[in-house]
Amino acid sequence: MSKNERKTENIVRDELRKCGFYDSTSDIQVEEQKSNIEAVKRLMKTASKSGGGGGGAPEFIASAPSSADFLLVVECKADRKDHSSAVVLNLLNGQTFVEEDDAKAKRTQRFAIDGVLHYSKFLAREFNVIAIGISGETKKSTLMSTYLWPKGSSKPKELLAKDGAVLSGFIPWKDYIEHATFDPTVQKLRFDELMSFAADLHDFMRDHAKLTESEKPLLVSGTLIALRNKAFVASYSVQTPAQLQKDWMRVIQEEIQAADIPQAKKDNMTQPYSSIGVHPELGKATKSYPKGALHELIDRLNRKVWPFISIYHDFDVVGQFYGEFLKYTGGDKKALGIVLTPRHVTEIFALLANVNKDSKVLDICAGTGGFLISAMHRMFKSATTEAEKKRIRKEGLVGVEQQPNMFALAASNMILRGDGKANLYQGSCFDEGITFAIKKHECDVGMINPPYSQSDSDLHELRFIKQLLDCLQPGGTGIAIVPMGCALSANALRAEILRAHTLEAVMSMSDQLFYPVGTVTCIMVFTAHKPHAREDRKTWFGYWKADGFIKTKHKGRIDLNDSWPAIRDRWVEAFRNREVHPGESVRQKVTAEDEWCAEAYMETDYSKITCDDFERTVSDYAIFRILGSQQSIGEEFENAEASE
Repeated sequence: MSKNERKTENIVRDELRKCGFYDSTSDIQVEEQKSNIEAVKRLMKTASKSGGGGGGAPEFIASAPSSADFLLVVECKADRKDHSSAVVLNLLNGQTFVEEDDAKAKRTQRFAIDGVLHYSKFLAREFNVIAIGISGETKKSTLMSTYLWPKGSSKPKELLAKDGAVLSGFIPWKDYIEHATFDPTVQKLRFDELMSFAADLHDFMRDHAKLTESEKPLLVSGTLIALRNKAFVASYSVQTPAQLQKDWMRVIQEEIQAADIPQAKKDNMTQPYSSIGVHPELGKATKSYPKGALHELIDRLNRKVWPFISIYHDFDVVGQFYGEFLKYTGGDKKALGIVLTPRHVTEIFALLANVNKDSKVLDICAGTGGFLISAMHRMFKSATTEAEKKRIRKEGLVGVEQQPNMFALAASNMILRGDGKANLYQGSCFDEGITFAIKKHECDVGMINPPYSQSDSDLHELRFIKQLLDCLQPGGTGIAIVPMGCALSANALRAEILRAHTLEAVMSMSDQLFYPVGTVTCIMVFTAHKPHAREDRKTWFGYWKADGFIKTKHKGRIDLNDSWPAIRDRWVEAFRNREVHPGESVRQKVTAEDEWCAEAYMETDYSKITCDDFERTVSDYAIFRILGSQQSIGEEFENAEASE
C-alpha cells in the first residue's frame, strides 16, 4: 500500500467521522480492509480483483443492524487519474454492467470506481450496496462518485438525493439510507419482500397462534403500535410468554391513551384488541418456540416490518397485510362488500384530485385508511414548513369507518404516522350525528371505495357517492371507484346526483383490477354542489384498461415491468387537459339515462386492430351466443377468477 493512498484513506476516515459513522451512540459499524460479517465474508471469498481467488475487500465497509439489508463500501486511490476507466464509464452508460475478461484484473486494481463496483457486484447478491469511489491526496482535490447497486439487480446506478441532486461529498448514514430506499428498484424489492413475509406470517399465525381471520391484521397493527414504545422494544425479548401477552396489551392501551384523540374514540379503538390480549395460544411456550408464539411474531415484525413502515410513510402497510390475509379467507370475499383498494389506485386518486397542503380530504368508507395515507403523502410534498405539516395532521384528513375492527386498523395506521387520528369517526357515514360532524370540517376533496354487492338498495354504491358529495364544500372534488354497473344501469340515484352535482369524468379500469375478486370497475369524478344540466357541459371519458400490472403467480397483479409511473403520468395529464385520443378518451354530453363509460362513445383506432384481435372478438362472440342461454360471459369469467 503506497503512502499516498493512505492519505486518501485518512480523508475518508475524517469525513466519515464528521458524518457520525464512528459515533459510539449509533449502531453503525465501520470496518477497514476486511469484514467480520459472515454474509460479507462469504460473498467476498471469490471477489479478488486479481482474479486469483482468496477473496478481497474494499478499504471501508459500513453497516448497521437498523438497516440490515444495506452496506456502504468505499474504494480509495491516490491519483485522480485512477478514478475510473473509460471501460467502466461506457458500461455504466449502457444497459448492463458486464466485466470484461481482457485486462479485468488490471482495471479493477487500478481504478477506484472499477474496483468498488467489482466488489459491489458480489455483495449485491444479498445487500443493497452504496458504492463510493474516491481518488486524490487532499480533500480539495478529491474526485468522488457514489453509486447504488440494488440487491439482486444486474447493474448499478448513480445514487442521487431525493430531489435529484448529485451527491458531491459524504453524508450521514441515515441520509444515504433515505436516498437509497426511495430508489424505485429498492422500493419495489422491499415491497415484494414485505408481501412475501406477509404470506409467511399468515401461515405462522394459522399454525401456531390459532387466530381468526379478523384477529390476524389486528395482531399486526397492535404490535406495530407497541413497537413505537422504546421500553417495550428493549424488554420484550426477556419476558415470559404470559408476561409478554399482558405487556403487549398494556403498551397498546398506553399508546392509544397517549394519542391526541377524544376518549370515546380511544375506547372504540382499544376494544378490538382485547380478545387478542387474552388469547390462550399466544401466552404459551411451545417446543418450537420456548418464548411463545407472540414473542416470535413481535420479533419478526420488529425485524421485517418496522424498518419499512418507519421509512415509507405513504404506504398502507396495515392495509397491505389485511389484503394479503384476505386471500386465505374461506368463502366469497365479496360477501361483506370487502374490496380493498390497490395502492396504485389510491395514488392516482390523490393526483386526480390535485390535493395539496391546503386540501381537506374526506373518506366516508375509510377501511384501513389507504386513501387518506396517499392523500397525506401528496399533501406533505407541497408543505414547506412544520406549521403546514402540523395543520395537515390536525385538520387535513377526515375518515369514517363503520366496522369496529376496520376502524381500529385505520386508527392504528394514523397513530403509526402521528397524524389524522383525531378526525376518524366510528359508525355509519349516514348517521346524522356523524354527517353533522364531518360537514363541520369543510372538506374540499372526497375519495371513496364504497362497499360492493350490497343487496339492500338503501346501501347502493351510488348512495355512498351522493352522501360523499353532499358532505363536501361547493366546488369540491369527489372521486369514487365503483362497479361498472353503476355507470351502465339506470338508477334513480343517478338523476338525484346530477341534479345537485356535476359528472366531470368516468374512467373504465382494468377488468382484473381487484383480482382475485372479479369486479369490473370504473372511476367517477364529480364536482360537488354544481348541477350537471348545462348546455355546454361535456363529460370526459377515459379507457384506462391497460395499467401495466400483470397477473403473476403467487404475487397477484404487480407492476412487473415498472411501467406504471409512465402510464399514471400520461393518464393524469390527459384527464387534467381533457385530451381526446382515438381508442383512449372521448368527450360526450350525457344525462342520467345514458351510459357513463368510454366504450359507449369512443372512436375506434382501427390502426391498432390486428388479425388476432378480430379473430379473438369473433371467437368470444360465438362463445357468448352458445352460452348465452345458460350464463353470461361475465359470470363465467368471475367464477373462473374465484376458483383460481
